[in-house]
Amino acid sequence: REEKEQTIFFILDVSASQYIGTPGQTKFDIAKEICGVLALSGTKESSQVGLICYSDEREKFIKPKKGIAQAYEIISNLTKLEPKSTKTNLNKAITFALNSIKRRSVIVMISDFIDEGYHHHLKSLAKKHDLVLIQVSDKRETQLPKLGIIPILDKESKKTLWVNSSVGDFREKMTTDHIERQQEIVSFSKKHQINFLSVSTDENFVPKLLKLFKVRNKTVKSV
Repeated sequence: REEKEQTIFFILDVSASQYIGTPGQTKFDIAKEICGVLALSGTKESSQVGLICYSDEREKFIKPKKGIAQAYEIISNLTKLEPKSTKTNLNKAITFALNSIKRRSVIVMISDFIDEGYHHHLKSLAKKHDLVLIQVSDKRETQLPKLGIIPILDKESKKTLWVNSSVGDFREKMTTDHIERQQEIVSFSKKHQINFLSVSTDENFVPKLLKLFKVRNKTVKSV
């Protein structure tokens, strides 16, 4: 439960890196589920709910409305969505939100946050709105099996790289990059009073969501 009569906007990263994972349980699948659950919850609490889907261009924009039909409209559009671009530009997504959302709103941004140079605009978004960041990751990003020399497709650039997956340096770099990226977004969120949640594709995200919004409600009541 959140404060009634508010506007909730979902910003979904729909770039190709979101399609990592097993069929039916990719990062994008989990992001859509989270968005659907929260959209239904929001409309039941009389909130207006809207959606922005972004790759490196605007893929979908649904203006906020009240009512359960709006939640189902969002879920339906996410189910049918076929992004035109495979690339990521979180800066563009955040800038679009800053220019489009005039009234102070709750903004739930769902992404793997694999991008650079977007923190300045994210800080502006946090100042203007009540921001919640949900990072979705997959174990394949840090736990690649030892298969020797294998081709790895960069989904965004469409380039194939040949790497030795058995070499410790390569595996270590994958893990280190992931940890550093997560630590960076966690530190940034704490500094700018942003609610942050990390979810993996192989876990049940519902208990984490419940805990997050329980903390949010306590914070609101104490103000």
